[in-house]
Amino acid sequence: MATIEQRLDALGLSLPPALEAPDGSRLPFRFVHVVGRRVYVSGHGPQLPDGSVAGPFGKVESDLTLEEGYRAARLTALSMLGSLKRALGELECIYAWCRVFGMVNSAPGFRQQPAVINGFSDLILELFGPDRGAHSRSAVGMAELPFGIPVEIEAELLLFG
Repeated sequence: MATIEQRLDALGLSLPPALEAPDGSRLPFRFVHVVGRRVYVSGHGPQLPDGSVAGPFGKVESDLTLEEGYRAARLTALSMLGSLKRALGELECIYAWCRVFGMVNSAPGFRQQPAVINGFSDLILELFGPDRGAHSRSAVGMAELPFGIPVEIEAELLLFG
């Protein structure tokens, strides 16, 4: 069976390096916090392969299409996986994705947040499979997100014991 990283390679995807705080901001927290077998992952946004914050920026439905929001959520999954690999050393130690909380920078009246966050869920399920990748999930609309990003996602995972 292929490893997570082999599946990423087969899809032509790569994990971005660590995010550098945008000018004028401070990020005094851990992106990944491990407590026993539990892993708490801070909110992540979309990143490009060079590690920079990925655009387009703004609200889904007024500044971005639903499809661009879906792609941003997919890039957010790669950003989170990059942080997990740096913190854990490998992705194969992940036993289960427990909970995902997806936030969408939404234009007034936009109600398709679940379709946007599917970009994240679809990639996690494709990489980890229907058992390890299964997760509970919320997808909510927000009036604003940091730095104008269209999507921010946090998660809770469980490691092999």
